[in-house]
Amino acid sequence: MKDTLFSAPIEKLGDFTFDESVAEVFPDMIQRSVPGYSNIITAIGMLAARFVTPHSNVYDLGCSRGAGILSMRRHIQVEGVQIIGVDNSAPMVERCRHHLSAFHSTTPVEILCDDIRCIEIKNASMVVLNFTLQFLPPDDRLALLQKIYQGLEPNGVLVLSEKFTFTDEHINTLLIDLHHTFKRANGYSELEVSQKRTALENVMRTDSIATHKQRLEQAGFSQVELWFQCFNFGSMVAIKSNNSPL
Repeated sequence: MKDTLFSAPIEKLGDFTFDESVAEVFPDMIQRSVPGYSNIITAIGMLAARFVTPHSNVYDLGCSRGAGILSMRRHIQVEGVQIIGVDNSAPMVERCRHHLSAFHSTTPVEILCDDIRCIEIKNASMVVLNFTLQFLPPDDRLALLQKIYQGLEPNGVLVLSEKFTFTDEHINTLLIDLHHTFKRANGYSELEVSQKRTALENVMRTDSIATHKQRLEQAGFSQVELWFQCFNFGSMVAIKSNNSPL
């Protein structure tokens, strides 16, 4: 279904929420709003083929309608793997469960409607935070990354996709403008771009790439790198060292 949620003027524009209306149009919204999203989803499957180990858990924290889970499940070739998807939006969880049920797989999936900060991470070979961390309060982000690090097995991987800010004002403005041009090229009007940006201002607080790297290293990861970027969106990998004491 096409995303037209912000196509008409909204008198009282509240904060953006992943409610029923957003869940219904989410696939169209994210494809038209996030440059490189399809590439990231495809690569998440490729990373799963490389990093997921037998008899381990895989977590998608903020799984929305399950695109990342489907990509991982298609590429997992080892036995005894359990995928756990978590999202705090009941409409997203409902659609995710329905979507996944249409595709047969020998890899079981459990979808939980819960706060990702409350989920235990254990025996994990791969964890995905795909445009999720940016919606958490900044003060809660390090604790979550520390919990993920501690729950990962040696050589386990975290995939962290985010919208970035940039410390250079001119570069930051340029990449924001290019992103808005991308959205207009995908059929969004100036009104839609403006209203959605306003709705997201209080709920999506973005960090710089340097801040993400510093926080991941503080959480315990020694191998951290940006592997994909398009405009002000991108994805990072953080690998738990094999000689980690935890």
